[in-house]
Amino acid sequence: MWKVLQSITRNLILAIPLTMLSGFSYGLLVEAGWLKNLIIPFTFLMVYPMMVTLKVRKVFEGGDVKAQLLAQLINFGVIPFVAYGFGMFFFADRPYMALGLLLAGLVPTSGMTISWTGFAKGNMSAAVKMTVIGLVCGSLLTPFFVKALMGATIEMSLVAVMKQIFFVVFLPMTLGYMTQRYLVQRYGQEDFQKVVGPKFPPLSTVGVLGIVFVALALKARTIASAPEVLISILVPLIILYAFNFALSTLVGRSLLSRGDGIALVYGSVMRNLSIALAIALNAFGPQGSDAALVIAMAYIIQVQSAAWYVRFTSKIFGPHESELPLAEKAG
Repeated sequence: MWKVLQSITRNLILAIPLTMLSGFSYGLLVEAGWLKNLIIPFTFLMVYPMMVTLKVRKVFEGGDVKAQLLAQLINFGVIPFVAYGFGMFFFADRPYMALGLLLAGLVPTSGMTISWTGFAKGNMSAAVKMTVIGLVCGSLLTPFFVKALMGATIEMSLVAVMKQIFFVVFLPMTLGYMTQRYLVQRYGQEDFQKVVGPKFPPLSTVGVLGIVFVALALKARTIASAPEVLISILVPLIILYAFNFALSTLVGRSLLSRGDGIALVYGSVMRNLSIALAIALNAFGPQGSDAALVIAMAYIIQVQSAAWYVRFTSKIFGPHESELPLAEKAG
C-alpha cells in the first residue's frame, strides 16, 4: 500500500490529470452533490501528514533572511493583486470564477514546495521556512484579501472563511505537530526520521487527489454542457503562472544564491490549492463551485509547470556543484 502511494506521489504529473478525468466521468454518471462533505476530511488529510514531518524548528534558524523576505513580498505584495487583476479582466461577468483565480494566488506554498526544491537541488532549509511562513501568513491574510478585493462583487462571510481556515489549516497543523512530538519521544529522533516519518507524506497525496476528484465531479455536467469554459479558465491560469515563474526567476537570479533562488521560485509559484479548494467549496455556498473549478484546473498548470521547471533549472541557475566535473570542483 505504502509503495503504491509513494509511486503515485512521484508521478503526480500523471496522477492529477487522471484523477480529474475520473472525477469528471463520475460526475457525469452519478449525482455527485454528496461528495462535498468529503472536502474538509480530504483537506485535513493533505495538511496533517505534512505537519507531522515538517521541521518547524528550521523556521527559527538564520541564514536566508533575504530570501524569506523576497518570497513573502512576492507572495503577498504582488501575486494576489495580479491574480485579482487577471480575474477582473478575464471573468468580468463571472465574479466567482474571478474569486477562484484570486484564491489560487492567495495561499502560498504546500508540501510540494519542499519536494520540488529538493528535486531541483535548491536550499531545502529555506523551502521549509517558506512553507511554514507562507502557510500561516496566507491563512491569516486570505479572508481579509478576499473581503477587501472582492467583497463588493460577491457574497461572503468573513467569519465563515476564517472558520474554514481554522478547520483545514490550523487544526491539522496543531495536531500534526503534536503527533510529531509524541512519535519522536516514543521512537527517538533517528528512527522517526528514517522509519516512522516517511510513512506520512504519501497520505497527503490521497488528500490532494481526493479534493481534485470532488471538484471535477461537482462541475462535470456544467463542463459537459459548455466545454469551451475550460479554455476560458486555462488561458488566465497559464498567464498567471508564467508571470509568477518569470518574476520569481528574475528576482532569484538577480538577488540570491543558486540554492536560495530555486527555493524562492518554488516558494512563490507553488500555491496551496487544496486549501483554496476547501475554502471555495465550503465558505461560498453553491456558487463557490465556480471558484473551485478554476482552482482544480490550476492543479494541472502548477504540477506540469513545476516538473518542467526542474528540467531547465541547471540552465537557468547554473549546475549544482554535484553536477560539476571533478576538475571544476577542485578549482
